[in-house]
Amino acid sequence: MSQAADAAALGGIRLYQRYLSPHKGFRCACAALHGGESCSAAVSRIIREDGLRAGRPRIRAQFQKCREAHNTLLMTSPMGGPGRVQGGVQGVFCCGPIPIPFRCGG
Repeated sequence: MSQAADAAALGGIRLYQRYLSPHKGFRCACAALHGGESCSAAVSRIIREDGLRAGRPRIRAQFQKCREAHNTLLMTSPMGGPGRVQGGVQGVFCCGPIPIPFRCGG
């Protein structure tokens, strides 16, 4: 992959953060559970640091961490299942219905 692919990925993340994320109705599970940056911010940082190709292992690890956070939040839900969970977080795994090019655990 090239700098063009890196730039396209970063552009896509910026579009997601600006236009989709504020309206999706839930937070990144990883950020909700652990605080700090969301997966989109973390992946953007990884691409800037390593590039898309070289950063793939770290990106996969980030999504795995988010999947684990999602599972933890579901297990600690006062409702005992999907839906409203700890801290008023609502929804599912940070990527929701958006297909991502990495396996997200499980």
